[in-house]
Amino acid sequence: MRPTDSCGTAAGTRPDAGVIWRNRALRLLDHVPLPIAVCEWGGRIMIVNRAMAAEFGGLPGQLHNRRILDYFTLRDDATLQALGEAVRLHRRSQYSARVSWTPAGGGERRGEMTVDLVSDTPEQTPNLLLSLRTRDEPAARAAPPAAARPSASPIEARILAAAARGATTARIAKEIGLTPDGVSYHLTRLSRRWRLPNRTALVAHAYALGVLAPGTWPPEPALPQ
Repeated sequence: MRPTDSCGTAAGTRPDAGVIWRNRALRLLDHVPLPIAVCEWGGRIMIVNRAMAAEFGGLPGQLHNRRILDYFTLRDDATLQALGEAVRLHRRSQYSARVSWTPAGGGERRGEMTVDLVSDTPEQTPNLLLSLRTRDEPAARAAPPAAARPSASPIEARILAAAARGATTARIAKEIGLTPDGVSYHLTRLSRRWRLPNRTALVAHAYALGVLAPGTWPPEPALPQ
């Protein structure tokens, strides 16, 4: 029998760090309030977060392997044509489609589905990163204009991207070219600005605000550098 360490891992072996942090990123995705799904090119659902599953009164696992068009009706065909052309030309642009759906409470809703084509290389058939924005929510729940949203500076975005990868304060400082105290200073400022208690919440909020680029691993800032 092989000895194990204090974490229960067999001595001489290590869990794959990429798998660990990918799983952690997926857990963070569950805390993003925007409904999000990742699908294969053919439309089979690979991942949904809790907000997306909640639209249909279920849990994320219940939507796994279903077709996204089982849940949404596409209101125009132009987006499908644009996506097909993008794949043919190896483009990775962002597209929008008008959709409607019937939520768990009944009654048709309408909104906009943003579609990002994501893949490790341009030659691979991409997956679809989908995010849903409703049009019929009460004004009090509507998202604030982009200019009014709390933002992050380029250096703060780089710190958040490193934190999303699981880097320690010392490692972030070395990557960014700051002291550890400087990294802590920026994280503390973000915590106060966004009124959030810890790094996990900061990273999740950064994805929700678009500070970190969706559909990329390792995490990268979405802000221009």
